[in-house]
Amino acid sequence: MKRNSIQFLKVAFLTLTLLIIAAACSRNPITGKKEAFVMSEKREQALGDQSDPSIVASFGLYPDQTMQSFIDSKGQQMAKISHRSHLKYEFKILDSPVVNAFALPGGYVYFTRGIMAHFNNEAEFAGVLGHEIGHITGRHSAKQQRNQILSQVGLIAGIALSKEFRNYAESAGQSIQLMMLKNSRDHESESDKMGVEYSTKIGYDSKYMAGFFKTLNRLSGGGSQRIPTFMSTHPDPLNRYQKVGELTKKEQAKYPGKTFKEGRNEYLRMLEGMVYGEDPQQGYVDNNVFYHPGLKFKFPVPTSWQLANSPQQVQMAPKDGKAMMIFTFAPEKSTTEAATNFVTKNKLREVERSNLNVNGFPATAIVTEQANEQGQVALKIVSYFIQDGQTVYLFHGMAEPANFIAYRNLFRNTMEGFNRLTDQAKINVKPDRIHIHTVTQNSTLSAAFRSAGLESKRFEEFAIVNGMELSDQVTRGTLIKVIKK
Repeated sequence: MKRNSIQFLKVAFLTLTLLIIAAACSRNPITGKKEAFVMSEKREQALGDQSDPSIVASFGLYPDQTMQSFIDSKGQQMAKISHRSHLKYEFKILDSPVVNAFALPGGYVYFTRGIMAHFNNEAEFAGVLGHEIGHITGRHSAKQQRNQILSQVGLIAGIALSKEFRNYAESAGQSIQLMMLKNSRDHESESDKMGVEYSTKIGYDSKYMAGFFKTLNRLSGGGSQRIPTFMSTHPDPLNRYQKVGELTKKEQAKYPGKTFKEGRNEYLRMLEGMVYGEDPQQGYVDNNVFYHPGLKFKFPVPTSWQLANSPQQVQMAPKDGKAMMIFTFAPEKSTTEAATNFVTKNKLREVERSNLNVNGFPATAIVTEQANEQGQVALKIVSYFIQDGQTVYLFHGMAEPANFIAYRNLFRNTMEGFNRLTDQAKINVKPDRIHIHTVTQNSTLSAAFRSAGLESKRFEEFAIVNGMELSDQVTRGTLIKVIKK
């Protein structure tokens, strides 16, 4: 969680304004056919330019210059042979554990560190890179993005001040983590074809792209943080595995005698030291307490509530979606100014206000109501604005009037539990990292994990990260990924 939500809001609303503009008729650069409801190229570029800062602000960039240089080099190489080589392409790694990649109109392509961790060679990466560039060259994201961003920005940007917020509660964990552009199955199939074509043209063996779909299929049974959004928004991975394999044979037949690259060891060595999974330095939950080592604060989380942590805010909600809490930053420099502006800007009716002390921090607490179009109270909100030096943190707890009383004490327990984090054991928590291990003798992957001193309960997870089965044979000198602190 970082202090960048205000800039994000400005960019989000600029993006929304742009998206509302009516689309024009245009030509698909891949098929050559005219298609309706595709925005002009100038508007595509503007949309990407306006949206990119909000994406970066929401998730942050993963600080690995070697890997950033790699994806930029391969991306620019592939962009030059694409159907829209004249665009200004940018390639970025987002600091998110979610296994995902997506593209914005205008040439913006994003990979999460989560998906980079699950690639096992350059060819797998190149196939997915070509797939995402294919969305841009086929103008897929320009067609689909309007409704997607309209639905996502409200959740990401801040408080859903209506009863509909409860519908977001169960899906908040995935939705807040990544703005994945949902495309039709036809678009996905076309992009798979482009992934094969483009990666083949720059010398990679796209059969490994097909193999990566097996990894995606296995991930669907993993933990909630590892389920790739590909699984819900794309065709079945095993069907894609078969289709991409067929496309690979046809595409490679165009280059008789040519050898295509895998790039396994080169890629794996780049992963050395990469953060794997959630980074606790950006906030984590332990025994129903949220800790933020970087900003050195903590607060309790209600038992059994789901929590979604992003750079600009934390969202919490029970599984039934009858309430929600949001923790974020206020732009103002004082709690009273922040509280007043919140009421004014959102046209709320203030019911209560009090100045208090929360564990040594000066605070302002208010209760407000939002009315619907008929003038009836649709939502009740309790908000705490807490001053820490020049920073004002804020909590919002909200529910419909019928449920508000039941949750009010729960809201306040969390908000009044905000406190300074001083426990060094909680501050100095280290993330899991990928380390590249050289197998010392011929054995199964499972035996190699045991010899590396890994926890047996995570063997299956580690096998998936390596794109292998535990029973697979590995020979002496083989490089594999091991996950350790």
